[in-house]
Amino acid sequence: MARLVWYFDFISPFSYLQYAGYPELFRRLDVEMRPVLFAGLLNHWGQKGPAEISEKRKQTYRFVAWQARKLGVPLRFPPGHPFNPVHVLRLAVALGATREVVGTIYDFIWKEGRSVADEWAELCARLKVSDSNALIGIPDVKEQLRKNGEEAIAAGVFGVPTFVVDGEKFWGVDATGMLFDYLADPQLFNSPEMRRIDALPIAAERRRQ
Repeated sequence: MARLVWYFDFISPFSYLQYAGYPELFRRLDVEMRPVLFAGLLNHWGQKGPAEISEKRKQTYRFVAWQARKLGVPLRFPPGHPFNPVHVLRLAVALGATREVVGTIYDFIWKEGRSVADEWAELCARLKVSDSNALIGIPDVKEQLRKNGEEAIAAGVFGVPTFVVDGEKFWGVDATGMLFDYLADPQLFNSPEMRRIDALPIAAERRRQ
């Protein structure tokens, strides 16, 4: 059985859509869930997030709402987005990033549309956490979140959600079907055309001002 590592951030509605839209994928015993700070990936690769470009932000949010309907996933955006996900990421790390923990947090933010900043106490109560500030302040917890990000970057992960299996990356909820096909046939990327485009030369580069 293949080992699948799922890199995600609670700030990402696409991570929620993949988690909620494909429950059979996350019931697999070989899936490891790794919370990462999306902003750290963006900083490393020199990218902007879709919510940081005004026109792309509107289009992205509409696409998320449309895709949720197509997948049959209940969705309500939180009161403000993007938000700071660091505390909730650390909380997930501290609690072992289990399916129950991750699902509870996703439901709170993206199913019910709640604010992790304004309703932190309510979220912690659901997770049966009494001293959340002490828990997320543990140095090992902070270090583990940082290591998750470093491991993701070392694996070539540039966005969330991303599954990594056998060194292959499957970025975005749109790539879930491709992931399923790869799991059914690991030779998927060994066709002549796949190998050709992997080594395709760059014909021109955009000039930077």
